[in-house]
Amino acid sequence: MSTKLQAKKRAEAKGEIFVDTTLPDPKKKYNVNSHYVKNADLRAELIKSREQGELTETAVYMIMQIAEKLSVRLKYTDEQDREDCIAYAVMDCIRYWRDYDPEKSENAFAYMTSVCTNGFAKGWRALGKLKCPDSLKIPISEAIYSL
Repeated sequence: MSTKLQAKKRAEAKGEIFVDTTLPDPKKKYNVNSHYVKNADLRAELIKSREQGELTETAVYMIMQIAEKLSVRLKYTDEQDREDCIAYAVMDCIRYWRDYDPEKSENAFAYMTSVCTNGFAKGWRALGKLKCPDSLKIPISEAIYSL
């Protein structure tokens, strides 16, 4: 059992109200120079974006950080392929950010990471089709083709 859940149960047993102090302060600005994206900050930004109807600049910056970090795990022969896959991943996140439901899950970071990973896969498949055609057909006669 998590310590947060234990603290909540203890407070309920004593008849007190449990206050979660780990949630980010909405008045506090996101530190762009921070080391990496924190789940609570990303969740707060997505909720804020949902209320506004469009992604905030901070949320876009966080998504780009996630995509950059994920691209390090993969190996590319060409730097442009890496950049294209990052663009596909960010585009997928921007396309599907509205599908995140804060009532269903508190882990916005995991949701965005999985959407990013799927975006990388889509990008890699699209790049593969451009470089390697499905098959090479060499006509031998009018109706017969060779591979």
